[in-house]
Amino acid sequence: MKSATTSVGKRSTAKATRAKASNPAVDAVFSAYPRPIRAKLLALRWLIFDTAKTTKGVGALQETLKWGQPSYLTAETKSGSTIRIDQVKSTAHQYAVYHICPNMSPNELSSANALVAAAVKQGLRRFVYHSVLHPQIEAMPHHWAKLRVEEMLLRSGLAVTILQPTAYMQNSLAEWDRMVGDGIYRVPYPIETKLSLVDLNDVAEAAALVLTEAGHSGATYELVGTPPMSVIEIAETFGRALQKDIRAEAEPIEAWNDRGRNAAMDTYQRETLTKMFQAYARDGLCGNPNVLGWLLKRPPTSLASFAARMTSAYA
Repeated sequence: MKSATTSVGKRSTAKATRAKASNPAVDAVFSAYPRPIRAKLLALRWLIFDTAKTTKGVGALQETLKWGQPSYLTAETKSGSTIRIDQVKSTAHQYAVYHICPNMSPNELSSANALVAAAVKQGLRRFVYHSVLHPQIEAMPHHWAKLRVEEMLLRSGLAVTILQPTAYMQNSLAEWDRMVGDGIYRVPYPIETKLSLVDLNDVAEAAALVLTEAGHSGATYELVGTPPMSVIEIAETFGRALQKDIRAEAEPIEAWNDRGRNAAMDTYQRETLTKMFQAYARDGLCGNPNVLGWLLKRPPTSLASFAARMTSAYA
């Protein structure tokens, strides 16, 4: 006698097969999977669409490819998380979900709850969650929301790995034109504030490792690329790469708020960023690069290397 789980899986797969992808490139990726994995991923695909359809506020999903993987975006409402699904390539009979919520989303917890419920229902085991460094900082609402998601995941019964990246080096590129043109690196908090940074390329490499290697379930990894650096030191590092003087400058938070409002920034995002900047002003965001170095089996990318790479790319 076949188990109930097997029967449900076959019914889900049949529904998924009937719901053809509108994107031929996505169809081609699904067709290339080994048959057992294809059946599981098509069942998971159907479950994603079904969960979105029955969850208020999600709206229609866009199915596309990101990094060659089937991905699902809330393009209509922009209300939830992008979901990417794939097999664990080092183990032919496993598949995994890497979950990263849109930055500053008010739906962080609700979208994660829906996704985890779907994963548990489908029998998914491998689940990697993209969190944030020091999620226990209650003063930053988006950090605090990710802590609630982490807590929920620990109760889920899934084989979970949690990644906690610090602030991205790439965020500094918002000031690139000002650095090149005016010699100023401007931030809405004191220039003495100390931050640890990480290159997104290193985060992507770490994510690929924990998704495709065995032995990371149950782990929480802080992804930090640099020791704490003041804004002054960050500006000086870019100055050396650009071979010009770059001066750190603090913008009053009120002025930043006015710019955000004039740019039609979403109210929740603007208020959440304001609280983040206030938390930075008080405590900074400091971490240690040892864990990331251990994961990558090499030193993490330094800010000097990143700045040199950007200078070469934009030259």
